Amino acid sequence: MDATEPIGDLDANAEDPIATFLEEISLYGRSQKTIADYETTLRQFERFLRGDGGPTDLDDVARRDCLSWIQHLRDEGYAPGSIRTKAVHLNRFYSHMAQVGAFDANPMVVVMEQLSERGDASPTRRDVSIEQMGAFVAEIDHPLRQAIVTMLSKTGIRAGELCNLDLRDVNLEHEAIIDYRDTPPRAAVRDHPDSFFVASDIAVGSVVNGEQRAEGNKRHRDTRIPIDEELQEALVRWLAIRPDPASDADPLFVSTSRKCGQRLTVDMVHSHVREAAEQRGWYAEGAGPEENVTPHYFRHFFTTRLRGRVDDAYLVQYIRGDVGDVMDRYTHDWEELVEKPYRSHIFRFSE
Repeated sequence: MDATEPIGDLDANAEDPIATFLEEISLYGRSQKTIADYETTLRQFERFLRGDGGPTDLDDVARRDCLSWIQHLRDEGYAPGSIRTKAVHLNRFYSHMAQVGAFDANPMVVVMEQLSERGDASPTRRDVSIEQMGAFVAEIDHPLRQAIVTMLSKTGIRAGELCNLDLRDVNLEHEAIIDYRDTPPRAAVRDHPDSFFVASDIAVGSVVNGEQRAEGNKRHRDTRIPIDEELQEALVRWLAIRPDPASDADPLFVSTSRKCGQRLTVDMVHSHVREAAEQRGWYAEGAGPEENVTPHYFRHFFTTRLRGRVDDAYLVQYIRGDVGDVMDRYTHDWEELVEKPYRSHIFRFSE
């Protein structure tokens, strides 16, 4: 069976949904270390429920059960970064099970939002200033790698969501792009120059724009995100040298090396970020998330830096793709509530 082929709907009444989940992510090509990390977290949560008198069926878990477990981890002395990692594992488990219809809902949605409000990271996480990040981006000489890092840091987009972008999802108002594209941008961005669209309905195995996807998008609603001048420049430089895509879906980011022309994978994005971070001393083998700069680090960087510049926490949540009761308002009045404040307050790496 192909690693990107879904094995079908998971059975909500399966005796061991954790084992079923682990089997499925292995078919999607996750490494044995990643699978082992997930199993450690999920079995730990399962044991906590039993010892705490919680529900015996994982589908019956409520938000307060998840909160109690996180507090238990704090009481046990786990570092904030480790707690965050375990919360991500549990959230992805429930998100996946809800997406495939095995569970009714994901009880971790609001929990993850609240963790983000607490700072989205350990207080000991590496602190990179805007000036330092700008110097880091400027040192990257390959257009693909520079475009990846610029987009991650300027928008907080997840690595999997970046990989799923097609050229039709991007509307760049630049003379070099006018004659470049064969098809117009999709309707969601067609009338919004210098913006891109991230769909919320892409799951692992989904066929989108004629191509089966190996990664899923984890945001809770469709999102249109502005592209500032620095990101526009990085994308134009990248598109000037982008190899012809192997897929008719016309992916925005493709490999330039051994799998030339094929859509980037999350592993490829991690490799690009890791190599760049290693050269600057921001990544070391064996160091934890508090020290290493990884693709997820840029989500933290974007969140903390933009929150410090704009007096609207909901704007940051909208761009991140987080759930929120007022998000429909931001969608319907996008120019006033998203585009204008973003363009006015987004940090610049160079003057």
